[in-house]
Amino acid sequence: MQVRPRTPSDVDECVRIAEAVHDQDGYPAYLATSFKDFIVTDDALATWVAEHDGAVIGHAALHRHTIPDVLTIASDALGRPIDQLGVVARLFVDPERRQLGAGDALLEQATLEARSRGLWPILDVCSDFTAAITLYERRGWTRVGHVDLVFGDLALTELVFIARESPH
Repeated sequence: MQVRPRTPSDVDECVRIAEAVHDQDGYPAYLATSFKDFIVTDDALATWVAEHDGAVIGHAALHRHTIPDVLTIASDALGRPIDQLGVVARLFVDPERRQLGAGDALLEQATLEARSRGLWPILDVCSDFTAAITLYERRGWTRVGHVDLVFGDLALTELVFIARESPH
């Protein structure tokens, strides 16, 4: 397993994986535009892919922004201003290649990057995505609240998680 920065040549494979994840798990629960636009954003601080046997099998990003209420909940829970938060986002792994540690490795990379920038890692996840929630809780992340959202006919609950204190 290798995690490395995402390159432009990785984007098509990331889109394919995101489509497969959406078909199997429903993530992302709400997609405003295209999968490519979901993955390639102007506000990403950093992006990575996980590779196994030379094939891209997962993706993660670090952002500064997410849903404003999520940022407020995390900021209040941590007692830190919003500008000191780093949002782990767009974390997904090919359904055919799970159980290889890619989710763990990508989450760790995004967490380390946030910390290296002086940011506290946070994330939000739809309450329906139990496998992702299990990953975050197994890695020591703490659930600190939730936000109820409505997109047209779609209503969902986003759980807000904060990373544990750095062991260093």
